[in-house]
Amino acid sequence: MKGFEPVYDKNSEILILGSFPSVISREVGFYYGNRRNRFWSLLGKIFREEIGEDVDSKKAFLLKHGIALWDIAESCDVKGSSDSEIKNVSVADLDIILNVADIGLIICNGKKSYEIFSKNYDLPIKSVCLPSTSPANVSFDESKWFDALGALI
Repeated sequence: MKGFEPVYDKNSEILILGSFPSVISREVGFYYGNRRNRFWSLLGKIFREEIGEDVDSKKAFLLKHGIALWDIAESCDVKGSSDSEIKNVSVADLDIILNVADIGLIICNGKKSYEIFSKNYDLPIKSVCLPSTSPANVSFDESKWFDALGALI
């Protein structure tokens, strides 16, 4: 199963990497499509800005704030939405973004994203693993996202 194309441009400075789109995201056709996922509301709070519900508004928000977005698993076998079900990963070629944009920070949205990223990449770019914004993460701590992004805005 194939994931989504990356969102980025030459002005992107932060790369946020998810693991792989959930069932609902795949149905909606864009990243973090589950309304219960905290991703979009969290970014809206951090940047103090409303984010539209449509894909174009979300892309425009990301690019306005210098954020590139992709999943570290470009394709994989997965049953359902759980990261524990991700198998046979084809890792995203991050050079597609890194050759165009001056990325200074890579944020992995959750442990699975960070696990795949760190097994496949050793880059001279600061990278951090932040708590997954998934509704399945009952111990979510948004302050870590504020700490990571707050200093950059």
